[in-house]
Amino acid sequence: MKLKLSSLPARLILIAIGIAVVIALVLVIGNGFKLDQLFSNKASVDEFLENHWTYPIPAQGKPPASFSALEASLDPASCGECHADQFAQWRSSLHSHTMGPGIGWQLQLVDMKTAQSCLRCHAPMTEQLALFSQQRGWSNSRSAPPDYIPENLHQQGLVCAACHVRAHVRHGPLASKPDADRNVHGGFAEHEAYSDSRFCANCHQFKADGPRINGKLRENTYEEWLATDFAQQGQHCQSCHMPQRQHVWRGIHDKEMTRSALSVELAAQPDADGSYQLQATLTNSGAGHHFPTYMVPEIVLHLEVIDAEGGVRELARHTIAWRVNLALTEEIFDQRLAAGESVSLHGKLQNIANYTQLRLRIHVAPRQHYVRTFEDYLPHNRDKLQPETLSLLLQSIRESKAVEYEFVAAELAIGRVAN
Repeated sequence: MKLKLSSLPARLILIAIGIAVVIALVLVIGNGFKLDQLFSNKASVDEFLENHWTYPIPAQGKPPASFSALEASLDPASCGECHADQFAQWRSSLHSHTMGPGIGWQLQLVDMKTAQSCLRCHAPMTEQLALFSQQRGWSNSRSAPPDYIPENLHQQGLVCAACHVRAHVRHGPLASKPDADRNVHGGFAEHEAYSDSRFCANCHQFKADGPRINGKLRENTYEEWLATDFAQQGQHCQSCHMPQRQHVWRGIHDKEMTRSALSVELAAQPDADGSYQLQATLTNSGAGHHFPTYMVPEIVLHLEVIDAEGGVRELARHTIAWRVNLALTEEIFDQRLAAGESVSLHGKLQNIANYTQLRLRIHVAPRQHYVRTFEDYLPHNRDKLQPETLSLLLQSIRESKAVEYEFVAAELAIGRVAN
């Protein structure tokens, strides 16, 4: 199926957004309210988030006259001038790469409506949408953005302002320091929503009428979490993915994070015929949702024995994944582990004395679905792609393969068992 550019002029959408923002501000200011009252600390979490997560996030508008250029800037690097640790952590996270080559080459081929559905989470600010529309030629405007908007804001992904700035008011969790400076950028509004899983659900949970495969929502992380003991114990997404408020958001791409999600037990039991039954049991003990939660990663378990010379013999293999077809219409299999769920691998050895170790080795391909999809697309369309699009596609395949990793999850000395 060929994708066509939308015929709806981008300027009409941007004008409509601008008019809505202006009307809202006129109503608020005209009634004597302050901007930060749009997000009252007294509002419930649901009320706060209903106001906070609208798409696109309304344009910030003209900065207060009292703001310095640094205070007014929406550039993450400007935030990093004072919030150096958070900026460095964000730079190392996937949130700073949500507009990387993987989505970049696809956005060059789709129409405006499709692009907007992607940017809703990948670059959700009106300023980012306007800049992206200029880049794609969907906007008649060629003027440079105001000084407080960097020209590459749309390329920087899920930036600080997307979560923390509304109408130039800074928002965040309850202050961790009693002497927090409340003079810079007009202070800040605190809200408990920033420590609540519902804050993350905006992008990590599809609504009930969202796209499904085999009856399952393609993104269902929040609902998976709700069904776990983690939710009952008050361990929110931030507990694991933002420890001590670090802006790291580690997940399946991080080896140590994956290790921490799993528990492994190895066993070797003799049979009456002199052979040994070998077993590895892996449990999703630490992830507060399915492991993995999305259809993109694939994890392969290898139950192996090692001989005295270092030779490896595989006894069993198992894939943990939710594999779907490339068109995202059919489920091939779903072998994910729900929170607390286990899977066991079994093997039998007649000559266990020839081996010294039993181990479970785990290979993780965090972007396996992308690799399969992109490599399938490439040979059929290489000659049709513009050079820049082709370059981004090839880069995305390389990067998707480069993030694969493996580790030995558990080892058991079996030489002693045989004796």
